[in-house]
Amino acid sequence: MKVAFGCHLVAALLLLVFGLVYLFRPEFMPYHAVALDREWSAVERPYQVLILALMRATGGAWLAIAVAMIVLLFIPFRRGYKWVYWTIPAVGLLVSGPAFYATTYVRQNTPANPPWIAVVIGVLLSAVGLVLSLRADSNKLSARDRSKL
Repeated sequence: MKVAFGCHLVAALLLLVFGLVYLFRPEFMPYHAVALDREWSAVERPYQVLILALMRATGGAWLAIAVAMIVLLFIPFRRGYKWVYWTIPAVGLLVSGPAFYATTYVRQNTPANPPWIAVVIGVLLSAVGLVLSLRADSNKLSARDRSKL
């Protein structure tokens, strides 16, 4: 269970870091400049406002999901509530799925290289955390059943 907890925590921390970066960055990301083939200073002000608004909305959503995952980890997960074994990865995948789609869409349609690998790592960590928590829970049940014999 400790390894499952760690996998979920690292996935949540990845979301937290990206959320903070996107929420507080004063201009678009370097890969955005490559995708648009222009520097931030060359982007017209109305587009700058729109891009920053979208980045902040995305960053805020990632931050909210990360905080929700961390709360779920430190309270119900540590108390052993079974429903949370599925809830944590489901919450993470709700945001990772669209992020993966967006990053691969940009990668396929522009020369930019967005951080799609970070998304894949987060998805894999969530999947491994799910499998490990279900396996550990199954082993606990088996041990209890054996002790009744």
